[in-house]
Amino acid sequence: MVERTEFKGKPVLILKRNAEDKYPFSFGVSKARLILENIDEIKKFVGESKEE
Repeated sequence: MVERTEFKGKPVLILKRNAEDKYPFSFGVSKARLILENIDEIKKFVGESKEE
């Protein structure tokens, strides 16, 4: 589940596992760019993880 909102006039994405998620993950454009620049390492990290 993805929501778009604003914080101090700047766009923010909120990622939730479901509508009742108590601890959503939120970030703005700057962190989104950082994630995209490092997406291959993030994919590798997830692939190596034993967590579900």
